[in-house]
Amino acid sequence: MRDFHGLIFAYNANPELRELVSLRTAASLPFCGRYRLIDLALSSMHNAGILDVGVIMQRDYQSLLDHIGSGKAWDMSRRSGGLRMLPPFGLPEYHTGEYTGTIEALNTVASYVRDIPQSHIVLMLGNLCANVDLTAAIRQHIRSGADITAVCADHTLSGMHHRFVVGADGFVEKMLLYRHGEDGEGLATLEGYIVHKDQLLDLMDRCKARRLNNFHQDALPLFFAEGGKMDVYVHHGYSQVVRSVEDYYRVNMDMLCGENRRSIFPADRPVRTKVHEEVSSYYGEEAVSHRSLVADDCIIRGQLESSIIFPGARIEAGAKIKNCILMRGCQVGEGVELENVIADKNCSFSAGTRLIGSDKLPTVVPKNSKI
Repeated sequence: MRDFHGLIFAYNANPELRELVSLRTAASLPFCGRYRLIDLALSSMHNAGILDVGVIMQRDYQSLLDHIGSGKAWDMSRRSGGLRMLPPFGLPEYHTGEYTGTIEALNTVASYVRDIPQSHIVLMLGNLCANVDLTAAIRQHIRSGADITAVCADHTLSGMHHRFVVGADGFVEKMLLYRHGEDGEGLATLEGYIVHKDQLLDLMDRCKARRLNNFHQDALPLFFAEGGKMDVYVHHGYSQVVRSVEDYYRVNMDMLCGENRRSIFPADRPVRTKVHEEVSSYYGEEAVSHRSLVADDCIIRGQLESSIIFPGARIEAGAKIKNCILMRGCQVGEGVELENVIADKNCSFSAGTRLIGSDKLPTVVPKNSKI
């Protein structure tokens, strides 16, 4: 796909993610024992042959830089083109605080967008949990002759989202906003778009002139008002945009289901990530692991049930871990009982600790906490 360039939005921290994004963006959140959420967008682009990719950042991106590095894991470390990390080049004069929308984020790196040599741009969220077949999406975009193609889910998404209603001619005839995760008319967008570079630059310039910041609320109404044609590519498979603690907990717990894992990690579209050279995990004589995912370099002497354990975790004898996410380096002492808990990196739980959260609102333990 030589005529396509990728842009990934990785600036958003989403306040609903609370302690999980105090030092990182949503795109940098650990996922499924060894990955980060942004691995899915980068891998989707790599699998479609899109190797020139810009990652739009704003703040708290050290974790993202450490993980992505030069882009070698995704074959994007190149002398010409390849992966480019994009902090704000130039903020609009009316900007205050965090970006209020993707159009504002794009306008901060407008010089980069204008210099893109390819004629089409693929926009994706860094906090999207989906393995999208961008090759099929691009082929459909080319066949349709549309100005923009939206990547949509085949199911209802949780939380606020936009939906596109397709007319008899196969193109979008209206856009709807749903504030809750209820079923409704149209197809829910995954906020992935394939758009001609000139069309995107035109929308960016017109929004900047009017001090408009949002892609859905501002740019797309301008596009539709002038008769722009939007096609819809339906992604069949697991998908969810991660915007809250509940979303994050759900997408990880969903990976305990084999069908969902096969959708995210199909053999023909592998998910790449930064490689860590680590030893195999050790299980003690009394260790139990039921319906759990355990990464390398762990020591398990206690009991695990329906949990995801990242590398470097130590779980001592008598500990009971149920419906939990324990990130890299967590230490769990003897007799500890944890249920419905998300423990960030390098947390430690002293012997005998008991911490029980709700399956609908799990308890989050901040990074480096000692309990």
